Amino acid sequence: MRAIVIEKCCTAEELHVSERPIPAVRPGWVLVKVYAAGLNHSEALLRMFEAANDYIHTPIIPGIECVGEIADASDSALQKGDRVVALMGGMGRSFDGSYAEYALLPSKNVFKVDTDLDWVSLAAVPETYFTAYGSLFECLQLTGDDTLLVRGATSTVGQAAVQLAKAVGATVIAACRREQSFGQLFAIGADHCVIDDGHLSSQPLDCIPNKVLELIGPKTLRDSLLTVSHPGYVCSTGVLGKVYSIPQFDPIKYIPNGVFLTGFFSNYPTQAAIDGILGLMQQAAIRPLYSKVFTLDEITAAHTLLEKGGAGGKIILKIC
Repeated sequence: MRAIVIEKCCTAEELHVSERPIPAVRPGWVLVKVYAAGLNHSEALLRMFEAANDYIHTPIIPGIECVGEIADASDSALQKGDRVVALMGGMGRSFDGSYAEYALLPSKNVFKVDTDLDWVSLAAVPETYFTAYGSLFECLQLTGDDTLLVRGATSTVGQAAVQLAKAVGATVIAACRREQSFGQLFAIGADHCVIDDGHLSSQPLDCIPNKVLELIGPKTLRDSLLTVSHPGYVCSTGVLGKVYSIPQFDPIKYIPNGVFLTGFFSNYPTQAAIDGILGLMQQAAIRPLYSKVFTLDEITAAHTLLEKGGAGGKIILKIC
């Protein structure tokens, strides 16, 4: 099979297609014929830095999500030919991932789907929409009566969150750094747009959110906690601000009275969540958002764009 293999830390220009044996199936794992895979910033970080760490066993095929068909169901409840999505659980980090024509994956991280979406559109869903869905409905318990502020709204997860929140009738405030992005955000369902200068708590907002999806991370988390109403709820999911921790965190002083802080970790997808996502998207006629599509032979161009940013949305790798 054709695959992208990382031997060590490297540049995007050093990526190339290699020939690897199709993996042999074993109990508890299924073989997926991969049609497309969404790209994620963590895969660029793996290539640039993480591959040097002992916990990454190189050579490795990267890729933390994919869509395709079951080629060999092994001992699982799946059937050959089932359309599936797969994500997380160590894909592309603890074991070979999705940048290949076939992927051997733990059956617990492979989920059957019933959808008429084409492969490229479906590839935009797994990690991005699962992260948004889990943050909104598992952590923030979002309903149509809520006013939600999405901080980092132009990110892939942010855009998905705007779509899903509007699908249940919530009022959505989208925060981003550039006014030029307002039109795009209004087009996917935002009710209000604001410029995020890092100090939303001191801005006169049109309406006060009772729930906040924090995708910038620790860099603006305190400000989000001060922006939300009382009672109010903040879910910290992303780290777009590239600040990964809060020094000397004192929760008693850091979290305002009457404000509830939670966080979402996307490493534990379930069939119920995948069914819920696709069901809500079908009900609300939501089309998955993506910006660029590359083939396996265009991996250098795909990873260059992934590394530098500026794609404006999800990047898809078309495998077959």
